Amino acid sequence: MSTLTTTTAGRKAAPAAGTTPGTSQSPPAPRQTALLPTAALLLGALYCLLPVAWVLVASTKSGTELFSTFTFLPGTGFADNLADLGAYRDGIYWRWMANSALYAGLGALLSTIVSAISGYALALYRFRGREVVFNVILAGVLMPPVILAIPQYLLMAKADMTDSYLSVLLPLILSPYGVYLGRIYAEAAIPTELVEAGRVDGAGEWRIFLRIAVPMMSPGLVTIFLFQFVAIWNNFLLPFIMLGDDEKFPMTVGLFTLLSQGSNTPALYTLVITGALLAIVPLIALFLVVQRFWSLDLLSGAVKS
Repeated sequence: MSTLTTTTAGRKAAPAAGTTPGTSQSPPAPRQTALLPTAALLLGALYCLLPVAWVLVASTKSGTELFSTFTFLPGTGFADNLADLGAYRDGIYWRWMANSALYAGLGALLSTIVSAISGYALALYRFRGREVVFNVILAGVLMPPVILAIPQYLLMAKADMTDSYLSVLLPLILSPYGVYLGRIYAEAAIPTELVEAGRVDGAGEWRIFLRIAVPMMSPGLVTIFLFQFVAIWNNFLLPFIMLGDDEKFPMTVGLFTLLSQGSNTPALYTLVITGALLAIVPLIALFLVVQRFWSLDLLSGAVKS
């Protein structure tokens, strides 16, 4: 009888799995909503979306309604604003949009290619001075574009390439931040075993890069392309310094010239606001198109070291 009582007491005193013997067991604490971080995120979202909402509402107002009605009260002149914007100087705004698409699309594509090759080489090849090269490129991330704009202009002027499409495209091809992302993603996504297996099977280095590395780096390359496209699309300083012919202006510089003329011609303010609204549409469309290409850890776990 005493043995049974001792056994029963021992079973009652046994701690639950995953707990330390001798410690009291308490019910799990209820999950609490982090009010402060949530409020901070909501304020940040409001801060970012409020100007967009203002542009959306202001683009619907005519020139008289823009300065005489409540800020967030929609107007009745959106169709007229679109027609006036398209007719201004024989539709030069659409030329500016096409130039922006050329600069951003081609520049982002070339920058992504250079970043992919450079990041792959810095991640998987061992050569003397590799870390020095990477640190120099990384230092470029810390350089503000304002510091580099004037030297770039002087170089282009020396080569007699100012006021041309290449004067805007060439400085955008090498992106230090893109190379940095390319190396970080290549190190994380490409197992060295796959590269070695390709070499053993007789594949060349370019074939390994194109057939093995690029598919595995595709989510990172999409991210680099998107970052570069948005940065070039919104770029103002470089084309403003390089270009003198308004037929080659991107949308940002073109709208700036309209805004500068608005002090003498207030009717141009509605064109600037409507043009700014239309300039947002390609970025939104790009985000919606490329988001399906983002797949995290696409091949994680495929190869065990």
